[in-house]
Amino acid sequence: MIDLDCYFDCSSPWTWLGFRNLQPLAAEFGVPVRWRPILVGGVFNAANPSVYASRENPVPAKQAYMHKDLQDWARLTGVTIGFPPTVFPVNSVKAMRGCLWLEPRGLLVPFAEAVFEAYWTHDQDVSQDAVLATLCTRLQIDPTAFFEGIGTQAVKDALRANTEALIARGGFGSPTIFVGDDMFFGNDRLPLVREALARAMR
Repeated sequence: MIDLDCYFDCSSPWTWLGFRNLQPLAAEFGVPVRWRPILVGGVFNAANPSVYASRENPVPAKQAYMHKDLQDWARLTGVTIGFPPTVFPVNSVKAMRGCLWLEPRGLLVPFAEAVFEAYWTHDQDVSQDAVLATLCTRLQIDPTAFFEGIGTQAVKDALRANTEALIARGGFGSPTIFVGDDMFFGNDRLPLVREALARAMR
């Protein structure tokens, strides 16, 4: 079996694109995705602090093109992304812990999609308990059980371990995809992921 890992944080619009576009690609090859929720801020702090400098001193032409590029990809992917949202960057720790807690219940993907859409399409602050509770209710998840679950030490440790694992594997952002040990960063690398999967299946 080919290992296909995706390290992701819902606080990135590019990650929503990669999260959405990786799913049909993986299904085409019959390879399950091992979703690895992380805190991308922790990755930036340890492995890619230049992100913060670029936010403080953006290059206007580059910023303008990034906005265009993001909307081009959003249109192609079939999602609506408003950038930047009112709260940016957002504290995604509870949402990402939620992904981990819901994974064994088979609800990681629908919950992550709901978080992406709430934040990037509807400009909702997904760091807030009320927003997460509403998403839980919509997905028929008991909000009380959800908040109890994401507060457990096991879930906290798992999120930290995933973040540290990505750094140890040479990652520096979200989404980061591995086909075996072959690393690919970003939604726009999915054609290369496709080629790597095809190569691995020969």
